Amino acid sequence: MYRYDEFDARIVSERVAQFRGQVDRRLSGELLEDEFKPLRLQNGVYLQLHAYMLRVAIPYGQLNGRQLRQLAIVARDYDRNYGHFTTRQNIQFNWVALKDIPDVLAKLAEVEMHAIQTSGNCIRNVTSDHYAGATKDELMDPRPWCEIIRQWSTFHPEFAFLPRKFKIAVTAAEHDRAAIRVHDIGLHIRKRGDVVGFEVHVGGGQGRTPHLATLVNEFVPEAKLLDYLEAIMRVYNRFGRRDNKYKARIKILVSELGEAEFRRLVEEEYAAQRDNEKIDLPQVEIDRIHAYFAPPALAAKPDTSSAFEALKADDAEFARWARINLHPHKTPGYTSVTVSLKPIGGLAGDATDAQMMTVAHLAETYAYDDIRVSHAQNLVLPHVALDDLPDVYRELKAAGLHTANESLITDMIVCPGLDYCNLANARSIPVGQAVQEVFADPDYQEDIGRLHINISGCINACGHHHVGHIGILGVDKKGEEFYQITFGGRADEKAAIGDIAGPGLKADDVPGALKRVVDTYRELRADKGELFIETLARLGHDPFKEALYAAG
Repeated sequence: MYRYDEFDARIVSERVAQFRGQVDRRLSGELLEDEFKPLRLQNGVYLQLHAYMLRVAIPYGQLNGRQLRQLAIVARDYDRNYGHFTTRQNIQFNWVALKDIPDVLAKLAEVEMHAIQTSGNCIRNVTSDHYAGATKDELMDPRPWCEIIRQWSTFHPEFAFLPRKFKIAVTAAEHDRAAIRVHDIGLHIRKRGDVVGFEVHVGGGQGRTPHLATLVNEFVPEAKLLDYLEAIMRVYNRFGRRDNKYKARIKILVSELGEAEFRRLVEEEYAAQRDNEKIDLPQVEIDRIHAYFAPPALAAKPDTSSAFEALKADDAEFARWARINLHPHKTPGYTSVTVSLKPIGGLAGDATDAQMMTVAHLAETYAYDDIRVSHAQNLVLPHVALDDLPDVYRELKAAGLHTANESLITDMIVCPGLDYCNLANARSIPVGQAVQEVFADPDYQEDIGRLHINISGCINACGHHHVGHIGILGVDKKGEEFYQITFGGRADEKAAIGDIAGPGLKADDVPGALKRVVDTYRELRADKGELFIETLARLGHDPFKEALYAAG
């Protein structure tokens, strides 16, 4: 992973000192809240429903053990003993007192972490595939390019006050685990002969008006990528709406201009760049950044492990976990382990300080000091030897982190909703918990197979409900909470926005209605290998709408 140089360290340290002075002025009354707001947002501090919330950046979702341990200490000493991992691969602390936030930022700076550009109308955290550098199906490791983009975008003077927030994702695998088609810019690494380049998608996003990104350029060579991104950003900065925040995202600009005109404007801006304006990105610099992400020196292992196979034979619970929560590694004898943060009845994406300490220890002991945050709000140990899985599992189980449900129906993306967020219209957490209870039986979940349910407490779609195979959106109707159901969304390489099934349901009716939908799928699927999203595509939505609204 990338290591700070002296310039990085100084910048972050200076920012902490600057914000400490701003907080002191706010607490003394010298700054009013309206005056303080733009300052705190530049440092990842939100004012939520009950308290200030601090959002900490985790670039492309990568942590080491020391960093995760420091996050655990923050949770223990400054919050309520937990942190919440988000769909942007960041972490949020919901109960940190404003007076303590400068001290928290100082502690984060000790381990090369910060909260810069995690909020505000700027380029946010660049996200990526949580199996990057480990998975068999990637063309190359996308993380070096995430880091190059991070360095280019941090404190960029032209893009500090965009019309609206801006999100970039990068992948290099045919199976898209980074949801690039629902980002403002989605980059897919490709190769033409020996030349590395990027397929560039622009104008995706969820929220009030969901859009899938448009393919703007099929191949931008790596040395020209930053210049091309500059051209896109300048077109957005120039033509993006600033008179209406609901129409300010680049997805609206692309939609209103049309694909052809937007592409023409970008190409025109790109061609107009003078030589002295172009970004110098020599191969030696690309190679320097790539060197930070060299794969760990994995000890040679046989393809199979007798200890692993023996425990699978003896322990059915372990065998289930191994079937569901392990991902194939590019190196024989190794695997990637998903640590589910979705226990039945738990709070999706939350980890206690003790649990974070456990994962930090496991990473340092068994996983080459590498931890990832997935955009589905789980943690991943990307490099674990099969021989070590029995010990890893035992420690995870002792910490309550052994839930075997990765990508199954109880592995839901759930936003904080009205329990925390002052923008929400409805609660998300209790609805998610109630749905989990209906599908809690492990055999039932495994029979259903891969099925993504995503829940948002308002139209801002922080729970990614638009791209859930089944999406749930909380809405307010005359002071009462209702939940609108969508079918057919997906965030992968076949990205789609879900269609609204019909009228919203009351909270108490949602779990039973979804059970009817899922049981209808089990009756209608061609075979047990046909996933819900595939049966839905084959038969259409009508039988599932009928099940949704049938009498309970």
